[in-house]
Amino acid sequence: MITSPHARRTALGVAAAFLGAAGAIAVAPSAEAAPRSDWAPADSATIHPGVQMYTEGAQCTANFVFTDDAGSTYVGYAAHCAGTGEATDTNGCEAASLPLGTRVEFAEGGSLVSGGTPVGAGTLVYSSWDAMDRAGETDENACAYNDFALVEVDAADADTVNPSLPFWGGPTGIDSDGLPAGEQVFSFGNSSLRGGVEVLSPKTGAGLGDPAGSDGWTHPLYTVTPGVPGDSGSAFLDAEGQAVGTLSTLGLAPLPASNNIGDLSRELAYAQQTSGIAGLQLVEGTEPFTPVP
Repeated sequence: MITSPHARRTALGVAAAFLGAAGAIAVAPSAEAAPRSDWAPADSATIHPGVQMYTEGAQCTANFVFTDDAGSTYVGYAAHCAGTGEATDTNGCEAASLPLGTRVEFAEGGSLVSGGTPVGAGTLVYSSWDAMDRAGETDENACAYNDFALVEVDAADADTVNPSLPFWGGPTGIDSDGLPAGEQVFSFGNSSLRGGVEVLSPKTGAGLGDPAGSDGWTHPLYTVTPGVPGDSGSAFLDAEGQAVGTLSTLGLAPLPASNNIGDLSRELAYAQQTSGIAGLQLVEGTEPFTPVP
């Protein structure tokens, strides 16, 4: 059973509620965009996986960095972070979204009493919810689990971006073979519920086995600590440091307080087919993946 997503339940005057955390299409290829030498250093970059993202007051967490043929820079988060409905709206083919062009702010140190310190801004340019609505998507798994959006970083802030996941490093590529039960995962959540206490942000855990009939679109897992409201959208790496998924919802089964992540290979493939962004690709981290810090 999956409960509600948590995009619009945290920060800036909205009471926190632990009601949510957090036909097949072609799988995205594992090839990433050509390496760049002009990313900001990982230790001083202010926009990176794990940075807080605010959309009309709703706080979520960035997952990965992407680029395209034109050299634009994008940061991913959950489509429901820009949702306009209730926290119980989880079907992306039925839920409403803020329009493309909506402004999004990157911040650090946000808490329940403050939106934190702004470190940059961007524009919502792709939402899987918007894309599925426009396409009249009928695949039940895509509708239920394709929860992915892209924010194009303002040109003025692009030189402050680094694609590496804090604490863990990577990603080293894209996982395309799912998440078997017991496989270790690594993540970095940044919920404002933690009040900027970064020691609580790194997480590790394990896959719980994909549900029957999901066609690889979702991967239930359990981490310590579990993803909470505000962690939505955050990145998950597998045991090889490959990008395996993005945090979408809190689950009650197979374990209470488990989480469900959308499969990044499928989410990205859908975006490549429907976003109109030529050459959209994941960017690998500049820092090596180190599962044991």
